[in-house]
Amino acid sequence: MAKKKKKPADDSADLSADDLGIPRATTPAPAPKKKSTAKKTTPKSKKSTAKKSASAAKKTTKKKSSKKKTTKKKSSKKEAFIQSSCNIGMVGHVDHGKTTLVKALSGTWTERYSDEQNRGITIKLGYAETVVMECPNCNTVISENLANVARKSKKDPKGMCPNCQTKLEFRRRVSFVDAPGHEILMATMLSGASLMDGAVLLVAANEKCPQPQTREHLAALEIAKIDNIIIVQNKIDSVGKEGTLEHYNQIKEFIKGTIAENAPIVPVSAIFDANVDKVVEAIEKYIPSPDLDDESDFLFNVARSFDVNRPGTEIQGLKGGVVGGSIISGVVELGDEIEIRPGIKDTESGKYLPVITKINSIYEGPHSLDSARPGGLIAFGTSLDPANTRTDQLIGSVIGAVGTLPEVQMTVQIEVHLLDTVLGAEEEIKVLPVKMNELLMIVVGTSLSAGTVSKIGKKNVITLKLKRPICGIDGSIAAISRRISNRFRLIGYGYLVN
Repeated sequence: MAKKKKKPADDSADLSADDLGIPRATTPAPAPKKKSTAKKTTPKSKKSTAKKSASAAKKTTKKKSSKKKTTKKKSSKKEAFIQSSCNIGMVGHVDHGKTTLVKALSGTWTERYSDEQNRGITIKLGYAETVVMECPNCNTVISENLANVARKSKKDPKGMCPNCQTKLEFRRRVSFVDAPGHEILMATMLSGASLMDGAVLLVAANEKCPQPQTREHLAALEIAKIDNIIIVQNKIDSVGKEGTLEHYNQIKEFIKGTIAENAPIVPVSAIFDANVDKVVEAIEKYIPSPDLDDESDFLFNVARSFDVNRPGTEIQGLKGGVVGGSIISGVVELGDEIEIRPGIKDTESGKYLPVITKINSIYEGPHSLDSARPGGLIAFGTSLDPANTRTDQLIGSVIGAVGTLPEVQMTVQIEVHLLDTVLGAEEEIKVLPVKMNELLMIVVGTSLSAGTVSKIGKKNVITLKLKRPICGIDGSIAAISRRISNRFRLIGYGYLVN
């Protein structure tokens, strides 16, 4: 991703105020002191008094009529908000331009933490959303942000086709999951993959293809069975025409025989917004919205949790803890009781205890909702003590209706499928079979845990004793990593079995 200098974020808060659209609590301002309206009067003629009272009456009438006009404008109905229908992952090697491309498409810079801004890399999963629009006249497909940026003047109306100035029409809303590309953050990328319906794989033209995490991220998409993929050949401005064509051939050779073999390759310069509109067209053509399950039990994967209260907030202004992630199935409404598993760790016993709480608010981006279904990245304001949601303490938890979630597991059985070579390493390393008492890391949904192999059974089924419990559903995909040269490297995948 392109390195940009940003203003330092507020380190006293866990998350920026606009992350996932949850407004921060603010300390109520003191009521303004009323000024005395009494004035000293001096005796004046009756004529002047009459004139003044007449003019005052006229002014009052004008003010009243203007207030009525304002009220009429405010009472006009707003367009109904339509929830996102597709989550699109931005994946690829570190500094290949994922965050810059999200900014060009949506207008949102997803690096919000001060560490991310100072280092110029994505550390946490980043979220953004945009509306895909279409021109009914010339059939141009474009994101709302790109159309607004293309205006010749800020005075020009928003939402107009940049080609023929016709009013654009809504096609769908999509959410972006900006995954970190650094090798030490691979576990975060893997948990983000569980939220994705399709993906944009960025490959920078100024570096040889493939880079280690380009290979690793593509394998992660294959493991997560994400086959709706677009490849963006970014930074073509830095290599020229001949360099771009040579690099294009490297990409074609790299994706041969992979899940992305037939994926379109779109050359762009995200930092200059060059050809970014073609990425929107490719998204519409190759990443359709999936069939969403809103009939089954409510199920939600937690990818973030945080506290939105600023230091010094008055007690009466405090808001409950917030959890963010994606709805897998079902529908949830304001006021519903929910259960969170594995839950919160008890400091005395060391065990994780399931938590039951209430949903006080639902947001997608800055939009407040009364209910939510699968699709898009959602945040819930809850009745939880915000101390229990600070600094992503509930990442990896599963949320559902009370009494519907699977049991919490400290021991899991996994049907293992190993890769031929270790992914993410600079050199080629052959993957060796799993051994007894070996430490492995697994990512199931957004849940991350490590465990030791306690049993190796028939049909490649191993038993892991976990250090941190998970709440896994039978058949869920588990990404498996092994410690190699002080780094956990992806070596295979498996399925949870009972």
